[in-house]
Amino acid sequence: MTNPMPNTDPYPLHQRSDTAPTRADIARSLLWILVVLSAVGNMAASVGGAHSWVNLCCGAVTVLAGGTLVVRSLRGRR
Repeated sequence: MTNPMPNTDPYPLHQRSDTAPTRADIARSLLWILVVLSAVGNMAASVGGAHSWVNLCCGAVTVLAGGTLVVRSLRGRR
């Protein structure tokens, strides 16, 4: 029996890609996780009244990870 209505959905949820994630995909995911965790840590340190070196370390990690994401994105466009 054939389907009388073909699937015209451009974003079907049931399709899966059988390709494994690349090293670049894993690195990007880890960098995003690092950005979020360091930003949350910086916010918690600010609210909790921690020493300024804690804020500086968390901020530096956030900036470095975010900058790395930007550089990787710009290099990927070439």
